[in-house]
Amino acid sequence: MGVGETLEYLYDLVNNSGYKHKKKKQLQTVELKVRMDCDGCELKVKNALSSLTGVKSVEINRKQQKVTVTGYVEPNKVLKKAKSTGKRAEIWPYVPYNLVAQPYIAQAYDKKAPPGYVRNVDNNPSSTGTVTKYEDPYTTMFSDDNPNACSIM
Repeated sequence: MGVGETLEYLYDLVNNSGYKHKKKKQLQTVELKVRMDCDGCELKVKNALSSLTGVKSVEINRKQQKVTVTGYVEPNKVLKKAKSTGKRAEIWPYVPYNLVAQPYIAQAYDKKAPPGYVRNVDNNPSSTGTVTKYEDPYTTMFSDDNPNACSIM
């Protein structure tokens, strides 16, 4: 432990004796898709999100309908605040094109996605569909593999 860390530790012991130490939030970036049509909409969303405690910066790209909030915030609180402006908002649903194994499957491809992006989908093979094998009962009825084939003939 360095001198600064030791002094900070002692300071916390003296000032917070008997109180639980509150865990600090981590700096994170929250990306939202917010429907904005004009400068007024953009300003309304920016002012609302900037008023949240812990927000360091709010960047808006109106062409992509993307809002990026950086700070010591929780994603759910940012989303709730964005929805309180009356705009349709959701967590940014797109990922870069090169991060998806099959970008043109029905679930991933989205005409409304910005250039270079596709919708974020799970790479779960069960979600893409199941393959079932249809076996014709008449071909197996007279097969050598069927032990009851002799009784039918």
